[in-house]
Amino acid sequence: METQFSLEDSPSFRMIRLDEVDSTNSYLRRLDMQDDQRPTLVTAEFQSAGRGADTNRWESERAKNLLFSLRLMPGNLPVRRMFAVSEVAALAVRDALNAFAPGFCIKWPNDIYYEDSKVAGILIENDLQGAKIRCSTIGIGINVNQRRFLSDAPNPRSLADIVGHDIERRLVLEQFMECVLQYMKSLDEGKDDVLDALHEHYKEGLYRMGEEHKFIDEMGVFCAKIIDVEQSGHIILQDAKGIRRYEFKQLKYII
Repeated sequence: METQFSLEDSPSFRMIRLDEVDSTNSYLRRLDMQDDQRPTLVTAEFQSAGRGADTNRWESERAKNLLFSLRLMPGNLPVRRMFAVSEVAALAVRDALNAFAPGFCIKWPNDIYYEDSKVAGILIENDLQGAKIRCSTIGIGINVNQRRFLSDAPNPRSLADIVGHDIERRLVLEQFMECVLQYMKSLDEGKDDVLDALHEHYKEGLYRMGEEHKFIDEMGVFCAKIIDVEQSGHIILQDAKGIRRYEFKQLKYII
């Protein structure tokens, strides 16, 4: 069963709270909201088929973490600046977690890291309409209070493990919503100068930016440093041979 309500301090969006669902992203994409342009937030205590990038699954112990999806209708955002949705989501999660412990950063394109461990993941699905984005469905998993992870994910960690005690999950969600509603103003304006400022802010928070590290692509392992991320979302690396440019999934970090 679902309960619909607006948070007392945030009447500008719709919220749906679920106990269990296959995936909050899938639930939102099935939901008919043609007459409601407000941002819609769906949370769940457990996902039976939580989704990560590609065919990956997102591990989360029941009632320990935050599992939610946010649906936005960024009608003024041109398709060529679609990566701004990813930037908004990543910055909002990063800022929300930094309110509890400083030191979080964004691993390109939108994982949230603390030191060399992954604390949150983001999955974005955009539906296009001509040259504009009709809607964006942003699925987010944040490891809040889970201490033991059973999957073969290489480096998960939770906020509770970082700060040394459990955290009220609702407080983290409220921080996220406060941050994302602020960042969404950039999407609503859709102007290049505003989006350019957002993009620079995103790059300032990147994990391993400007540092020499090992990476792997289809040709094998190499050493390089990240020097830029384009507005399109492509990442730019430099090694001894020159410049390398990658789309998402063409490059893997070696942690």
